[in-house]
Amino acid sequence: MQKIAILGSGESGFGAAILASKKNYKVFLSDSQNISQPKIDCFKNLNIEYEENQHSFKKIAKASLIVKSPGIPDDAQIVKQLNKRQIPVISEIEFAFQHTKANIIGITGSNGKTTVAHMVYHLLKDELEDVDLAGNMGLSFAKTVAEKKAKHYVLEVSSFQLDGIQKFKPHIAIITSITPDHLDRYQNNFDLYTASKFRIAENQLNTDFLIYNADEEHLCNWLKKHPVKSTCIPISTEKELKFGTYLKDNKIIINLNKKLHIMPISALEVKGKHNTKNAMAASTVAHLLKIRKETIREKLETFHGVEHRLEHVLKINKVNYINDSKATNINATFYALDSVGSDLIWIVGGVDKGNVYEDLLPLVNEKVKAIICLGLDNKKIINAFKSCVEDIYETQSMQECVKIAYHIAQEDDTVLLSPACASFDLFDNYEDRGRQFKEAVHNL
Repeated sequence: MQKIAILGSGESGFGAAILASKKNYKVFLSDSQNISQPKIDCFKNLNIEYEENQHSFKKIAKASLIVKSPGIPDDAQIVKQLNKRQIPVISEIEFAFQHTKANIIGITGSNGKTTVAHMVYHLLKDELEDVDLAGNMGLSFAKTVAEKKAKHYVLEVSSFQLDGIQKFKPHIAIITSITPDHLDRYQNNFDLYTASKFRIAENQLNTDFLIYNADEEHLCNWLKKHPVKSTCIPISTEKELKFGTYLKDNKIIINLNKKLHIMPISALEVKGKHNTKNAMAASTVAHLLKIRKETIREKLETFHGVEHRLEHVLKINKVNYINDSKATNINATFYALDSVGSDLIWIVGGVDKGNVYEDLLPLVNEKVKAIICLGLDNKKIINAFKSCVEDIYETQSMQECVKIAYHIAQEDDTVLLSPACASFDLFDNYEDRGRQFKEAVHNL
């Protein structure tokens, strides 16, 4: 019986353990922190050996294969030790891929990947047989493979997950955007981060497809210097393309074999330039999978967006409250500020990932009347905006933050939670942060 060790008991590790058990591996799961009781109960039920609050190297090194959770960096001591022993260390998506023959649609990018994944799934779920959604949004690919036998998987894939692949190959890959993010994990080197994102296409063949954002100069230059084998399909809202998907007269045009008018963007339920581009990417996938253009149009008209991404919460005393907790980097927050009107009370802050807040200055200067910092260390935010925003508050709980917003908001203002930062200083994750925001707003 082959021995496998799994590092981390989060969604990825938990899912990998279930799949490994089902595939008759001898499983040992190790977590440097506490493991929740429901997961411990599951491990006992499946006879999965586990440890918590430590990594026992001797036990882990007995395995012939290691599955590493994406939250554990490659330069962690335990990973370095395993590399020295030349024991393969792979990601959960790689492990799951090795145990399915399904068609994979993989979506990565600094921003937009969650929305595009949900949008693609919305377009395909009733049109193709056995379609499932999984990946980086908290739905373990491995657990899904263990429990279901889908013929098509729509996967949101992070750079951390791609760092641990060997054979993982989506038939259709999408790169929504590549802007500076997570540089703390990539030696503050944007090229290393970019290379990680492009790993989504490294195993593709000429029968596969790579859909990419042709309006990003850095992304296009990288593709020119590092060509891929797959058929590249550009997407642009700024220029007409001889081959690709573009906007013309506010209509989405897919021009692959012949021009195909999909729909006017005014019919999209989700608004904003970024959502137009998301719809273009999703439409292109559906077209490649032979979904009728009338169906694509009807489905896009009924897609309402995803939780924690520019999600309208409530209107209280003619003040709008918007939850954009999923904006964990500068580029995502740029889209949020750009898509919302003036007279903003902006809630920002958390764990900084090397943000250059000055990139937001023009929008903040134009639209933001007050800033509420929500984090343990707000110096960078205050220094970046104190010259253009007079009212800046510091808070360390969501309840306090929302109460301040409520007291300073006036009629027709918008209170926007768009943190531009990770959430781990005060919250479990961005979902927890978003849920706490919505709960605090509903309790006003």
